[in-house]
Amino acid sequence: MKILVTGSAGHLGEALMRALPDLGHEPLGLDVLASPFTHVVGSIADRAIVDRCMRGIDAVLHVATLHKPHVATHSRQVFVDTNVTGTLNLLEAAVVNRVRAFVFTSTTSTFGDALTPPHGAPAAWITEDVVAQPKNIYGVTKTAAEDLCQLFNRNERLPVLVLRTSRFFPEEDDVAERRAAYLEDNLKVIELLYRRVDIDDVVSSLVCAMEKAPSLGFEKFIITATTPFRREDAAQLGVDAPAVVARYVPEFPDVFRARNWTMLPTLDRVYVNDKARRLLGWQPRYDFARAVTDVGAGRDYRSPLAVAVGAKGYHR
Repeated sequence: MKILVTGSAGHLGEALMRALPDLGHEPLGLDVLASPFTHVVGSIADRAIVDRCMRGIDAVLHVATLHKPHVATHSRQVFVDTNVTGTLNLLEAAVVNRVRAFVFTSTTSTFGDALTPPHGAPAAWITEDVVAQPKNIYGVTKTAAEDLCQLFNRNERLPVLVLRTSRFFPEEDDVAERRAAYLEDNLKVIELLYRRVDIDDVVSSLVCAMEKAPSLGFEKFIITATTPFRREDAAQLGVDAPAVVARYVPEFPDVFRARNWTMLPTLDRVYVNDKARRLLGWQPRYDFARAVTDVGAGRDYRSPLAVAVGAKGYHR
């Protein structure tokens, strides 16, 4: 298929541009930044550019966005222009050009205030049934774009799937106290338990969604590493996470100890990917147990694709 990849110069966009040709697809990269993976330099907020790029396209993988860190550097209007108007432009052009599948990459940040229960309370068990409670312009515009996707499926019969991805960027932790107290790799491995996903698994989820969109019509999915936890673990995770983790991955204390790593004392939320695995046929490969085994054997816990894409930072 000929696939339009928006945000092709970014982390996920580059990962898709690297992976899709090996799967027999022809990707067309669109981004505001020039890069080895960008064919057309321009903004999705520019309708003329979007119309030109959409000709002959079979599927759209829409990953271009302003991210949470841009809240400090960009105006609310720019967020609306990119995340809402840009998505609207793509959806309208997709309908005109009879695109067969549209996949929108959203974020678990849309859950917002639902992610932070009071101290000592059970960890929030986050499935697609949890109501979004965005707390900044990033979350608001991503939620609005999700609603546009649903509207175009309902009114225009455009097959659209929304993937709410957890953290896959190699950025520093977003809590200063954790950054000061823990090594960065220590935190990222722990996050695979409850709020991180490897970029290789994100790519495979987008490919699965692209293939399933025509039959599913419209759905929202959480894309995250498979957690070992069960819902009944939520109360103990809120007060003694190490004890819960040890029940499922008993080798973790020795591996952590050998590297002077520490488990977080509590976890505030758990993202759950059951629906995506069930309906998309998605099979994520990178989880906490695998990471512990790899680290214990002296191997990189990240996928080769994550290593290849590396750290890119956030564009200005």
